[in-house]
Amino acid sequence: MHLPMDDVQAFVQVAELGSFTRAADRLALTQTGLTRRIQRLEAFVGLPLLDRTSRRTTLTAAGRDFLPLAKRVVEDLTHGLERLRTTARLSAGDVTLATMPAVAYQRLPMVLATYARRYPSNRVMLLERSGALVTEAVRRGDAEFGIHIGQDPQDDLAEDLLSSDPLVLVCHPAHALASRSAVAWAELREDDLITLGGSSGNRAQVEMQLARVGLPGRGRFVVENTPSAMALAATGVAAAILPSATGRGLLSGALVEVPLVEPVLHRRLSLVRRRREALTPAAAALYRMLLPARASSDEE
Repeated sequence: MHLPMDDVQAFVQVAELGSFTRAADRLALTQTGLTRRIQRLEAFVGLPLLDRTSRRTTLTAAGRDFLPLAKRVVEDLTHGLERLRTTARLSAGDVTLATMPAVAYQRLPMVLATYARRYPSNRVMLLERSGALVTEAVRRGDAEFGIHIGQDPQDDLAEDLLSSDPLVLVCHPAHALASRSAVAWAELREDDLITLGGSSGNRAQVEMQLARVGLPGRGRFVVENTPSAMALAATGVAAAILPSATGRGLLSGALVEVPLVEPVLHRRLSLVRRRREALTPAAAALYRMLLPARASSDEE
């Protein structure tokens, strides 16, 4: 049998006001309706809670014992419902977002700064993951949504495309290929390449294409993340294969991008979320802000 919350609220009002008439007015009930609620509650607990005479209404011993608990229950429910209403109205709450480190470093801070101004009471937690680990964090529920390298459609996940960036050669301005208008994949040399290892989202795509032109899947230098690849490329020791958006805002002036052609390959950056689970209002607000931003950054 369920606790009749409306009846508990009615009891609290009668006890605090000492009058059925005033309690009925406050609750917008008829006195008959209020009396029925009190009777239901007393039947539920199996004890009389109020003594009602023609002049006054008082608490029984059981009523006096029950009143503090009843008030806490009503207050907790009222506050809980109000918090939910505030959450729905203001998109309040915490958000956990899984993202690749370079995305967190580049374009994401601008979006988060706007989000923080708009929702000052919200907390945002970033889980920095590499490649497919972003997807796994979302799938396990560690993050509400993520930013990752787009994959083939998956039944349990939904994606929204953020950007599609061509892969380019990122190198020092003095590099032998820096002045070229474009470089074919077949022109690359193994001993002049920096590639990403680990669980990088681009790794498989790059390795497959290098294999097609007769090169090993890994270059002379293999690093775990994009910032390391760019820092190494900036020394002039080799050139890195990265998405074109990578160089924007990183190591300004220290690197140049040369288009890779024959073929032109693209890196798809997407938002990913659980398909059958609605985002919280706070997460949905951030998700919507990211979509028009067309965030375009590289992964670890």
